[in-house]
Amino acid sequence: MTKIIRKEALNDSIIRITISDQDIARHAKPGQFAILRVNSEGERIPLTIHNVNGNDVSFIYQIVGRSTYELSKLEVGDDIEDVCGPLGKPTEIDGVKKAIVIGGGAGSAIAYPIAKALKEKGADVTSILGFRNKDLIILEKEFNDVSKLYITTDDGSYGVHGLVTNVLKDLIEKDDYDSVYAIGPLIMMKYVALTTKDKNVKTIVSMNPIMVDGTGMCGGCRVSVDDKIRFACVDGPDFDGHKVDFDETIKRNNFYKAFEREDYDNVKHNCNLFKEVK
Repeated sequence: MTKIIRKEALNDSIIRITISDQDIARHAKPGQFAILRVNSEGERIPLTIHNVNGNDVSFIYQIVGRSTYELSKLEVGDDIEDVCGPLGKPTEIDGVKKAIVIGGGAGSAIAYPIAKALKEKGADVTSILGFRNKDLIILEKEFNDVSKLYITTDDGSYGVHGLVTNVLKDLIEKDDYDSVYAIGPLIMMKYVALTTKDKNVKTIVSMNPIMVDGTGMCGGCRVSVDDKIRFACVDGPDFDGHKVDFDETIKRNNFYKAFEREDYDNVKHNCNLFKEVK
């Protein structure tokens, strides 16, 4: 078991937790993830490693289903049943001189360690973060510290009014970039890849589909890349955005979303019912 040593709400649905794990801290690289299990009966939750400081390892997650809801109920000093990692292949950043890092919503948490690592390697880094409105913005200071930052909001309540692709298109038309890294909703990554394809800018996307075991055996995280089946947990999570079949992945994820929402609603209802009975 692993204790939570810090916990912080970044907005109403996104939480940052920190654990102390010497092995993960020693071996983790940007882009890799760990699989957490809240209790012995719980589902496995894949979470990208957000930050490492000494032996402290941080994760940021959004409450979207039963498992993340149950994780959100744990407080500082509580135990997480299992933490397994680091898993997946690290993000390739060597040799990159000028890059754009894009994060959409909670995907900004995954984008941050990439932007930070690029900066530490001496790259010129520009970040674009997209949110629905200003109340959902996270990690603004952290990104400002490691990059030139643009923030977009769908409703125009903060930063640039519009989508991350609006800013991206303007940037790549005015200047040359080695690479673009995009992490966020599938539909966002799809249109980022479409935007960069005409300019032939290398585009890496982080795929986070349904994942169970983290070893490729279950097949739940399969992704079609260049007409071949790949597994996000062992072959990724990073892939060439110009070769990913986003439409297929979006269709598969939408199939699971209804079940995830129903399960989430049920567990919240049961928790509220328990409170009323008490």
